[in-house]
Amino acid sequence: MTDDSKDDNDKELGPPAHLEGLKGMDLVRRALEEARGAARRQGKNVGNGRTNPAPRRAAGNGRRRWSGPGPDSRDPQLFGSITKDVARSRGWSARVSEGAVFGRWPAVVGEQIAEHASPTSLHDGVLTVSAESTAWATQLRMVQSQILAKIAAAVGDGVVTSLKIVGPVGPSWRKGRYNVPGRGPRDTYG
Repeated sequence: MTDDSKDDNDKELGPPAHLEGLKGMDLVRRALEEARGAARRQGKNVGNGRTNPAPRRAAGNGRRRWSGPGPDSRDPQLFGSITKDVARSRGWSARVSEGAVFGRWPAVVGEQIAEHASPTSLHDGVLTVSAESTAWATQLRMVQSQILAKIAAAVGDGVVTSLKIVGPVGPSWRKGRYNVPGRGPRDTYG
């Protein structure tokens, strides 16, 4: 690089010739004034500063409502609470509560009961529960009122009004459309 090209580059990066004597904030202020003057010549409204929009007023008392450290309706909401509001507004609450009995069964009745019994159907407030053995079906019948109380506490009153507890079902010997009354094939063995 030659000295002439070095001087040309410095002139391109430095302030204009008429502002060369100014330094620091004086240079900045003068450059800003010139930029505003050029904008005004183009018909732009400049130099008035930024205007603040009018503050939004909360409905009600007309005073400004500030967000604080606590929860607020303007804060992001949990997905579960939003879906609950949508279900309530559309009249789906009863169906959602019925589905919660099946979906949250282990949490409602406890892990031990959930391992040995599961809900199979819910019609007109009667929940049918299928137990894995007759012993478990008997135990569940003994604590039926406690199970109903747990279900009411978890999903709401009136969703489940009674329980129908059934044990394991034996094989059916009936095959086809027609059947013969009586004990079936067992009576031929003795």
